[in-house]
Amino acid sequence: MDRRSTTSFSIEIAAARLSFSGQELFHDLALTLAGGVFTCLLGPSGVGKTTLLRLIVGLAPKGATARVRCSDGEPLEGRLAYMAQQDLLLPWLSVRENLLLGSRLRRAPPDFERAHALLESVGLERQAGERPATLSGGMRQRAALARTLMENRPVLLMDEPFAALDAITRHRLQTLAARRLAGRTILLVTHDPMEALRLGERIIVMSGRPASLDEVPVPPGAIPRDPTDPAVRDGHGPLLHQLERADREATG
Repeated sequence: MDRRSTTSFSIEIAAARLSFSGQELFHDLALTLAGGVFTCLLGPSGVGKTTLLRLIVGLAPKGATARVRCSDGEPLEGRLAYMAQQDLLLPWLSVRENLLLGSRLRRAPPDFERAHALLESVGLERQAGERPATLSGGMRQRAALARTLMENRPVLLMDEPFAALDAITRHRLQTLAARRLAGRTILLVTHDPMEALRLGERIIVMSGRPASLDEVPVPPGAIPRDPTDPAVRDGHGPLLHQLERADREATG
């Protein structure tokens, strides 16, 4: 089982700058991720959500700069797990071996029991010995989520982790992620307003060029919230309209 301790340090991203094709994507963009808070980031395609995640991870494109600092003065390296849009499973390893890759690279003893429990939680225990090529896109996404959870880090950056899943599986894994990651610092990129309203303890919309960040109200109650809750349903329309305005600004 994952430890439920709360991440005590916050992460400050400041002075983020990036130009692309002669246009400024970021100009002194700033964001602080409070420790132990599940933050959802939305915005139109191409506004820079993935780039912001990559800046934090240290995988920014050439010419991009930002200052990333933890409030406890310690480096973020080694305390962060990153789940990209692509599953990035190694094709020559089995699903189980992909989950255990981190411990293998660190030359640490593999935790087979925990790997099995995570595969069971995402419904892939029967595919543990199979290679990624035999899996559907949704199965590969579930395996990538399990591998991310396997790292057991206090900070997780997740780029549309549920995008390839059917509605029922998406709902189930949103619930799984919210419960297993309670108390950790999460930044999750999504295009789905309802997903943000279910999972977000903080919801931020990125828009404009250069990009700006606007925080929006979240429904009351602990996550994962019930999508049939009136407060969640009432928040869907205004959030969707804000995203529509941001999209018109981006394309207009």
